[in-house]
Amino acid sequence: MSINSESLSEGPSTIQQRRQATVFLLRLQWLVIFLLIAALLWLYVSQQRFQHHVNERLQSHEQVVSRLDEMDDRLFALSQQTLPESSAAASSQSQAQNQLDLLRIQMQAADRLLADNNDSAAIDLLRGLHWQLSQSSNEIAPALTLVIKQSLVKDIERLQARSAQPSPWQLQNLAIQNIQDFLHSHEQAMNASEQSNNTSLTRRQLAIHEVIMTLNLASQASNMREQEQLIGYLRQARKQLQTLTPQTLSPQTLAPQESASPAATAQTSNDNNVQTKSSPTNIPEVIDRLDRLITNAPKPTPLLTTQVLDSSQR
Repeated sequence: MSINSESLSEGPSTIQQRRQATVFLLRLQWLVIFLLIAALLWLYVSQQRFQHHVNERLQSHEQVVSRLDEMDDRLFALSQQTLPESSAAASSQSQAQNQLDLLRIQMQAADRLLADNNDSAAIDLLRGLHWQLSQSSNEIAPALTLVIKQSLVKDIERLQARSAQPSPWQLQNLAIQNIQDFLHSHEQAMNASEQSNNTSLTRRQLAIHEVIMTLNLASQASNMREQEQLIGYLRQARKQLQTLTPQTLSPQTLAPQESASPAATAQTSNDNNVQTKSSPTNIPEVIDRLDRLITNAPKPTPLLTTQVLDSSQR
C-alpha cells in the first residue's frame, strides 16, 4: 500500500512539470515568431526609407542636371548669336593655313625630286598641286590661289623646257671629262719625250694623277649636284696644276691658248662659256677652263612656287 501511494503522489507532479515545460516552449516559440515578425517589419520599413531617400536624391540630381542643360543651351545660344561670323571665319582661316602648310611640304618634295634629277616626277607632282588648287575643297584665298597656280604653270613650263636640253650639271661633267682626257694624253706625251729625266717625269706624273683623281671627285659632286663640293674640288685641281706651270711662259707656250680662246668663246656661247666639245691643248688652257668652271658652276634654281609660298608666309 505504501508503494502505490508514493507512485500516485509522484505522478501528478511529473504531469505538472511536463505541462509547465510545454507552456514555456509555446511561449518561447511565440516570442521567437514575434521577434522574427518585428525584424521583418523593421527591415521593410528601413528598405522603404532607403528607397525613398534614394528617389529623392535621384530626383534632386535630375533637377540639377536639367538646370545645367538649360544653362548650357542658353550659353550656346548666346554664343551663336554674338560670335557666329568670327567662329566661321576662324575655322576657314585655320583650314586655309593647314592647306598652305601641306602645300609647302609638297613643294619641298618637288625640290627633293629636282635635286635627285627626277624632273618628270617633279612635273607630275606640280601638275597634281595645280589640280588640287582647282578643287572646291580649297580654302586658300582666291587671290593667293591664282598667284600660286600661275607660278605652278611657269615652273612646269620651265622644267619641261629644261628636260629637253642637257642640264648644266651634265655639261659640267663633260667639260671635266675633256680636261681629264687631255691630262691623260699629256701624261703619255711627257712619258715619251722626257725619258732622260726620270725624277722630273715621276713628279709630274704624280701631280697629274692627283689632278685626275681630284677631278673624279669633282665629277661625283656634280652628279650629286653639290655646288660647294664641286667648286672646292675644282679649286683644288687648279692649285695642283699650278705646280706644273712655269713661272714665266714663253710666247710660243701662250700662243695655243690665245688661238684657242676665241674659238672656245664662240663654241660655248650657249653653255655659259663652259667648253664641252673639245679638249684643251695645254696646261694654261686647262687652268683657264677650270676658272670658267668655277665661275659658271651650276646653281640649284628654286622653284617659283616655293618663293611665292615663302613670301606669303612672311
